[in-house]
Amino acid sequence: MNTRQAQGAAAEQLAADYLQGRGLRLIERNFRVRGGEIDLVCRDGASTVFVEVRLRSHKDFGGAAASITATKQARLVLAARHWLQRHGEAPCRFDCVLLDGLEPKNIEWLRNAFAAD
Repeated sequence: MNTRQAQGAAAEQLAADYLQGRGLRLIERNFRVRGGEIDLVCRDGASTVFVEVRLRSHKDFGGAAASITATKQARLVLAARHWLQRHGEAPCRFDCVLLDGLEPKNIEWLRNAFAAD
């Protein structure tokens, strides 16, 4: 595992811990299909929550939020549709956890960050 992968894994763990501390239940990590990947799949009550985790060490180019482009959103939606086909339809939403460093104080949680349409 290279440094970038290790930082990504650490960011995902930090995000998972943060979300679990706020009542979400982690179901799956790194769900991959051809054309897309979801970092974390969680349950929030009856809803399935697909979570994109973004770590940026610099605010160049707009920071972590700016890196979730329309293309990235489409890939997340594609992967979410596959996940729902395999595990059953449920109300769902797309959240983003943004980190500007690997510390809990640097977490920003965007609930309902974007829609699937």
